[in-house]
Amino acid sequence: MITRENTLPVMIGPLTMGHSHDVLIQSMTNTKTTDYNATIYQINELAKAGAHLVRLAIPDKKSLEYLSEIVKQSTVPLVADIHFDHKLALGAIDAGIAKIRLNPGNIGSQDKVKEVLLAAKKKNIAIRIGVNTGSIGESQNKVDKAMQLMDEYLSFFESCQFQNTVVSLKSSDINTTITMNERFAMKYKYPLHLGITEAGFGQQAIVKSAIGIGAILLKGLGNTIRVSLTGDPVQEIHAASSILKALGINASGVNIISCPTCARTDINVEKLAREIELKTKDIKEKITIAVMGCVVNGPGEAMEADFGISGGKECGVIFAKGKIIKKVPEDQLVESLLDIIKEKK
Repeated sequence: MITRENTLPVMIGPLTMGHSHDVLIQSMTNTKTTDYNATIYQINELAKAGAHLVRLAIPDKKSLEYLSEIVKQSTVPLVADIHFDHKLALGAIDAGIAKIRLNPGNIGSQDKVKEVLLAAKKKNIAIRIGVNTGSIGESQNKVDKAMQLMDEYLSFFESCQFQNTVVSLKSSDINTTITMNERFAMKYKYPLHLGITEAGFGQQAIVKSAIGIGAILLKGLGNTIRVSLTGDPVQEIHAASSILKALGINASGVNIISCPTCARTDINVEKLAREIELKTKDIKEKITIAVMGCVVNGPGEAMEADFGISGGKECGVIFAKGKIIKKVPEDQLVESLLDIIKEKK
């Protein structure tokens, strides 16, 4: 099986996807691309939340009107989502887009697809071939059908000497998605875009995505991820970051661990954890902070944490790597912890 470290590198603007590079996080705007101000605002919000690249829907010619200016104003590379009309892809390429998301099956003739490939190749623009089981029609075995389509698309791309390619094989079913990505990685070196399509909304969708995407990442596969959630796309970035952090993949920033609390707890663990998360969100170094409710779950159980708090009756201790540093009143725990982190950094 070809793992993420052995995939081909693909350039997306200034970013490199694949090979030994970090797993990239992406999302998609849900604004109308014709609404310049709303789209730019949402791109900036996604970038601030940690998105490495952002996709935009280009459903019609009117959507191309502000695309060039949107590209210029964006702080991250942008991806144009194209269906049915190859001229929209050509227009997005002319506007300076960094990547095209394409389903060759709904573009029409191979000549139209080839025209897009030649234009993308000329400007070193990447193309993602997207195949979703929900859009391949009736089939007794949708996995086999999806793999057959992907083989056909990649064979055509390669016949056109185009290899700046990313691939996604998605389903709303977790097991189907895992199987397709495993089968693909047995044969090809192209970078994989991971996601559970139409995952839904809220906690259920996040759990579903975490299981599916996480299972594939644990197999050593996947070069970029999108957590597809109904609603504010910024939540997709938070969920994707949490998945990567939980797996220790290109981990950076603060990882907070905390006990579930019980009758032994005399401090407000949830309040402390939330406050620490907020006040350490700008730290880029890889640090694990433990927030524990009592001496039972204190420095001993959290001894591998870089720093931590363990609560007592209206007070607590601050520790580092399992060793107690100082005892402080409850209302001074967070600030004292932050001071110690600054000293040790």
